Amino acid sequence: MNIWFLAALVLTIWIVLAIIRAIAGPTTPDRVVALDTINTLIVAIMIILSVAYKQIIFVDVAIVYALLSFVATLYIAKYLEGGI
Repeated sequence: MNIWFLAALVLTIWIVLAIIRAIAGPTTPDRVVALDTINTLIVAIMIILSVAYKQIIFVDVAIVYALLSFVATLYIAKYLEGGI
């Protein structure tokens, strides 16, 4: 098995653990942090798969996904603060 796919598998296991945290989180900020962690791990998996498949397009998709994830996290934080 290729080392890149093994790394992606490990990150996928971490995503499952973050999903459990998002479901069982006692407070809403805990859930938001878990969702942000999931998004970060997905970006990392996209980068790893870009290296594994030698396709640069996955990096572009990962950059756009990371940007949208960041904006969504800011929006959720502002909503939780009561600014909207």
